[in-house]
Amino acid sequence: MIGVYEENIGRIPSLIVVDSKKENQALPVLTYFHGFTSSKEINLPLAYLLAEKGYRVVLPDSRYHGQRETDISSVKKQISFWDIVMQNVEELETIKDFFDQKGLILDQRFGVAGTSMGGITTSAALTQYPWIKAAAVLMGSPKITIYAKTLVNNFKKMGDLPITEEMIGDLYEQLAYYDLSTQAEKLEGRPLLFWHGENDDVVPFDHAYTFYQEAKELYENLENIKFLKEPKRDHKVSRYAILETVKWFENHL
Repeated sequence: MIGVYEENIGRIPSLIVVDSKKENQALPVLTYFHGFTSSKEINLPLAYLLAEKGYRVVLPDSRYHGQRETDISSVKKQISFWDIVMQNVEELETIKDFFDQKGLILDQRFGVAGTSMGGITTSAALTQYPWIKAAAVLMGSPKITIYAKTLVNNFKKMGDLPITEEMIGDLYEQLAYYDLSTQAEKLEGRPLLFWHGENDDVVPFDHAYTFYQEAKELYENLENIKFLKEPKRDHKVSRYAILETVKWFENHL
């Protein structure tokens, strides 16, 4: 039987999805980050499928989401988007350390994946943590500085931004540290899957696709990097994407 367990990992409300008979055994661990305005529970179907295959899946709530939601305006939440992403990256290490200390990561097989904002988090995390063994980015962007500039320009068209130009400049400097598109060599051949709908009007399809075309030139083993695209698909993960993500980690984690 697959069990779903609530766990506070430090200050991070999380769900742990795992075969209940293997709850206390060392297993390969995957952390899956949800998208913007979503929550950890949304990804239970994918976590269930992976748990059936023998994985321990961690579903954390991001700042201002799920159990961590606070009474802030939608504008404040949108302005905080990149702070949330960077906090996710920091908290990934907290999650890894939590299971490490309990001896629950089999052979250091630790993977990360996510949807939209979670996919952006995954790309950013790959620049920081060489201990990530495999990853999947579902409709996320590895070109976070470019994407941030696009979002800022869109906000400016809607009216005055509640932040200064100096603050915007500081943000771009921070994001450069996490921008996978400018430091693809940090992938070091690690297994990386992209999935994206060609009609995505939220996160540009071409960000991930053009990065993939460049990054695969750095791979000796092309089976370790893959891009799946779906024609006529918008900003919504398909069942096909979920099943292919499960297969990816089965083969690479």
